[in-house]
Amino acid sequence: MDTPTPLPYRFARLITVQPEDIDELNHANNVRYVQWVQDTAGAHWHAAAPATVQAQYVWVVREHHIRYLHPALLGDELRCITWVSSMEGVTSHRHVRIERARDGKLLCEAETHWILLQPDTMRPQRIPPEMARWVQEPV
Repeated sequence: MDTPTPLPYRFARLITVQPEDIDELNHANNVRYVQWVQDTAGAHWHAAAPATVQAQYVWVVREHHIRYLHPALLGDELRCITWVSSMEGVTSHRHVRIERARDGKLLCEAETHWILLQPDTMRPQRIPPEMARWVQEPV
């Protein structure tokens, strides 16, 4: 019998749609979703990585793939959920789901590839093995 693969640890945070997030179509602008995806990844990193080593690493986005499914409206509370599915070489593959908190309706989902850089040279650096534990285990 095969042992089921455990689900990766998921980090979540809540945000509320503000007036400055709203566009001329009267819902959250798509650019705001990109910011929420990045901010959620950053919040997870800062919660998971030891504060004493955070300055030793710089993460940059290589690519975003975002699917917009339903609009977020002014005042909606959103649950942003993220997890890292793999870390290989210099690349981290991250997922983000943005749901309406009151009913769990999926509004947006994203897959992003991040590259780890050395802060002094801004050149890619291999992801240390302990880093996977930081972001893939509960904080």
